[in-house]
Amino acid sequence: MLATTTTTAARRPATAGGTPVRGEYLTFGRPHLDEVAIDEVLKTLRSGWIGTGPKTAQFEAELAAYLGVKHVVAVNSCTAALHISLVAAGIGPGDDVLVPAMTFVATANAVLHAGARPVLCDVDPVSQMATSAHLAAAVTPHTQAIVPVHFAGRAADMTDILDFAWRKGCLVINDAAHAIETRHAGRNISGQGAMSCYSFYPTKNLTTGEGGAVATDDDALADRLRMLRLHGLSADAWKRYSDTGFKHYEAVALGFKCNMTDVQASLGLPQLARIEEWSRRRMSIWTRYNEAFATLPVTTPAGWPAADRHALHLYTLMLDLDRLSANRDTIAHALHLEGVGTGVHYRGLHLQPLYRDRYNLRPEMFPTASRISAQTLSIPLSPALSDRDVDDVTEAVQRVLTHFAR
Repeated sequence: MLATTTTTAARRPATAGGTPVRGEYLTFGRPHLDEVAIDEVLKTLRSGWIGTGPKTAQFEAELAAYLGVKHVVAVNSCTAALHISLVAAGIGPGDDVLVPAMTFVATANAVLHAGARPVLCDVDPVSQMATSAHLAAAVTPHTQAIVPVHFAGRAADMTDILDFAWRKGCLVINDAAHAIETRHAGRNISGQGAMSCYSFYPTKNLTTGEGGAVATDDDALADRLRMLRLHGLSADAWKRYSDTGFKHYEAVALGFKCNMTDVQASLGLPQLARIEEWSRRRMSIWTRYNEAFATLPVTTPAGWPAADRHALHLYTLMLDLDRLSANRDTIAHALHLEGVGTGVHYRGLHLQPLYRDRYNLRPEMFPTASRISAQTLSIPLSPALSDRDVDDVTEAVQRVLTHFAR
């Protein structure tokens, strides 16, 4: 049941002088941290081994088993995962990398950090992801890699993209920041492409506070990734201070400092064990939202092919601005006044000053991404939400959008 109110003031949105739906603010992207996860972190702290060590190795092994790949290399962010994946693959100065315009800045930033050039492409209006047609419109003679973004947890059409990449001789590195559970054509996307990069940021389906990982079936790439994440030191350099006995390290490559710690891994291990349970809770909330918003001036998230699996990371509403008397930012502020936090995923890369000015980009060059950038609004979706929280979100959205409906 939706929460109900009785007074006229309460029924009006807070932005029009009504009583807010919630007294206690509901933040967007609240992580689900239970006592089991907290206890695991305390055990690691008490063990004295808080850097990269046995818990990180265990997390990598269990995540590899879940994803169905040979190797997982854990790092301190998905940004770092993307960066060292590009470097490990030999992408650098003089190379172009195709990136969808609708993504977080980290996707393209990693390309710049590797010394290559991100080349943006527009996206499909339904999936909000790039297809081979969009990639073909952006490809250059210097294109060496493609970074598909599995937006909101929905799988990009990897059959289509991998076929295009094969024909063009391009490497595929998945930006799977939203997509730990995601499958395309019955297979986890981690095995579809050379490498797949995951995020364990606080808002993600699985969090280690901050963290990320690269998944791959390529033995040579995995070895190079392990070296690059820790100063370019020889494999298993962390063991030089373990109970196996002292060992000299050797610097064999120019690497970085982006390893995951055992404290982070200890937070992630119990969550990995519950990820399927939490996915069912996400689906329950997703279904309730679809039903609650069906008649409002918005478009709810599109469905997906039966053979695919959606990670249900973000629930994004596309506001029908022709049927609303307010823009997206005004509506987001109105929900804030109701005590409900929201997110914007995303304002396209071509609208960000760094990329707009650096590459002389204009909104009309990416018409679909520009339209989505003005209309999209994400609302809370987390297994940490109680039924009452979900009631409050649905009431707030209904109240605000009804108020602003033309």
